[in-house]
Amino acid sequence: MAYPVALGEAIRDELGLDGRGRLLDIGCGPGSLTLLLAPYFAEAVGVDADGEMVEVAASRAAEQDLSNVTWQQMRAEELPGELGKFQVVSFAQSFHWMDQELVADRVRGMLEPDGAWVHVGATTHRGIEGEHELPHPRPPWDAIDALVTRYLGPVRRAGQSVLPTGTRPGEEVVMQAAGYRGPTRVVVGGNEVEERTVDDVVAAVFSLSSSTPHLLGAQLPAFEADLRELLGKASDNGMFSEQRREIEAVIWR
Repeated sequence: MAYPVALGEAIRDELGLDGRGRLLDIGCGPGSLTLLLAPYFAEAVGVDADGEMVEVAASRAAEQDLSNVTWQQMRAEELPGELGKFQVVSFAQSFHWMDQELVADRVRGMLEPDGAWVHVGATTHRGIEGEHELPHPRPPWDAIDALVTRYLGPVRRAGQSVLPTGTRPGEEVVMQAAGYRGPTRVVVGGNEVEERTVDDVVAAVFSLSSSTPHLLGAQLPAFEADLRELLGKASDNGMFSEQRREIEAVIWR
């Protein structure tokens, strides 16, 4: 599910964004957050370790005719490179995959004096679990997870790295130790019903760094065929419904 426009507006209002300054979106994936926030800046830069994700993001920017966005394949741990200073540095469901202490310290030096770190936390690829009646079946996420595990194993993956014990905790401790002040929290939405096609669900699965196409390699065609077969059996008309989760933006300065 795409980020709602209300999220971009809430971040804009909280930070007083006015179309000036520069945005850096780290771990940008297919550019979902980058493209949402880009109109509020003079320039936006999206970086991701996965070259295929960067290509998808660039294609989406072209489709939306956004000319103020550039893209670069780059690991967060390789910052700052020659990217310069930024008014806002954002992360969307990506910081937990990184060397948090290293990245927090390096980003600190890339922020303008009045700049802000924005971490958007949400599970946008799937909605709320529950028994509420919806217009269409919910996507069979447990079965999808099992399919991903069958192809890639039980270890959560981030690009080419792995997290054997899952997501690392303690973001607030890391941020405070790096000298950031805060946080301020902005919460948007929740419970809205969204309709999704088979293509939407397939795209959502491939948008995750834990099941991106390059991880599947030569298994990609077989995996996608199995995924589409699974979804076809779960919905007679190929349509699904889900309720959105709340989206929280955590802001540090």
